[in-house]
Amino acid sequence: MDKKFNVGIIGATGMVGQRFATLLENHPWFNVTVLAASARSAGKTYKEAAGNRWAMKTPMPKAMEDMVIMDAANVEEIASKVDFVFCAVDMKKEEIRALEEAYAKAECPVVSNNSAHRFTPDVPMVIPEINDNHLEIIEAQRKRLGTKKGFVAVKSNCSLQSYVPAIHPLMKYGVKKVLACTYQAISGAGKTFERWPEMIDNVIPYIGGEEEKSEQEPLKIWGTIENGEIKKASSPSITAQCIRVPVSDGHTAAVFVELENNPGIEQIISDWESYSGKPQELNLPSAPKQFLHYFRENDRPQIKSERNLENGMAVSVGRLREDTQYTIKFVCMSHNTLRGAAGGAVLLAELLCAEGYITANE
Repeated sequence: MDKKFNVGIIGATGMVGQRFATLLENHPWFNVTVLAASARSAGKTYKEAAGNRWAMKTPMPKAMEDMVIMDAANVEEIASKVDFVFCAVDMKKEEIRALEEAYAKAECPVVSNNSAHRFTPDVPMVIPEINDNHLEIIEAQRKRLGTKKGFVAVKSNCSLQSYVPAIHPLMKYGVKKVLACTYQAISGAGKTFERWPEMIDNVIPYIGGEEEKSEQEPLKIWGTIENGEIKKASSPSITAQCIRVPVSDGHTAAVFVELENNPGIEQIISDWESYSGKPQELNLPSAPKQFLHYFRENDRPQIKSERNLENGMAVSVGRLREDTQYTIKFVCMSHNTLRGAAGGAVLLAELLCAEGYITANE
């Protein structure tokens, strides 16, 4: 990429916003020129606004410490300073939808980590290795918004990133039913053990709204574009159970899949290990060299040894075997704030830039 893109982080003080900051610190394409948050943080330096709430294991980027936080509501002013923004705000869904559309209408593309627009029919919800073709819907969205450059694109729920990538290469065998049980890290709730001590030595068998997302979002990802909208796929049938576990980072999933045609264990492993998508083809900066890694050891993948695989952007799979109720079962794992959240959004932004949907201002 010949020219760097100026970018903003909307919601910079939250956990995902902080993760964006660390990922973008030395990014070869993206230069952070705006940090924005709520009015209560506006006017403070990033260091002052984040204070003791800095939750990353790596320190705050030096170049951002003294950047003054802007009010995220000042849409026109922020849009004038950037080529696009990442959005990771903590607001009501209707407020997020309005804010993101306001940026888009100000001709500022939005790459969102939020769930508010995931089911807006002309907003692409993209896992870059799986459904990059959905970016074509942006043209229809721009017509609706009346924009030339502005649009909203979103990444999917973080828990899906652990198991949907492993199911996708099997779709050619006729995936009929999926049962997915996810075991999700506390960072998915924007928490650390210091802030959530009741999670130590504890399991909570409920995460609000998570099961509905896990059952419905994959159908949009596997959907088709028809008449300016993304129509959800009618299959496979998915049921999910989502559990919060005492892990800092990394979501694990136990997955059961019923196939119309069973190609056998070794063929499935081969399909996983050889699978790649548009990010690998384009050699995007944040793309893992190998998207899916299969581990033959009975006790892998594990959170501690695999969550940071390929800078946290790979998906780890193991324990594939035939099942008595379904055709096969296996275990998956991915880093929820890297592949699942900020890292996935950065990869999506790289794809949007490489494909010409986002352009740098002169």
